[in-house]
Amino acid sequence: MDAEPRHGGWNRRRLGMLVPTRTDGVGMESSINRSLDADGAAVVSVTGEIDFSNADELAGCLRGAVSEWSPPVVRVDLRGASFIDSTGLGALIEGYRATTEIESRFLVINPTPAFRRVLDVTGLCDFFGLGETAEAEPAEQTQATGA
Repeated sequence: MDAEPRHGGWNRRRLGMLVPTRTDGVGMESSINRSLDADGAAVVSVTGEIDFSNADELAGCLRGAVSEWSPPVVRVDLRGASFIDSTGLGALIEGYRATTEIESRFLVINPTPAFRRVLDVTGLCDFFGLGETAEAEPAEQTQATGA
């Protein structure tokens, strides 16, 4: 939505950021994008899989958003995410830690039912505050995690 396809598998992101697009060999593209909302919140959107091939990229993107922008809220939008493994969960935990170190809120929004199941099975629902209400978020977004 805020990207312009470029040659060589790279996308140009808002704020002049370049983030590589990956393909898992079966045609599934994976990309990570970050931007600032009108309210000053950092939004990191993930499309495709979050696994060992891009977990470091996700963690770096989250740390970068926190260190560059010091936002009051970091939202990780998983609307387009299709899969997450343990290294992906580790990247989210790393983003959570970086965010809470500056006393900001970390939220995962728009999770798929499969992602919610992963949080249930791993016991991370409580860690990420799944019991909180979504009233603080815009109506079209559903809150899955927060602190």
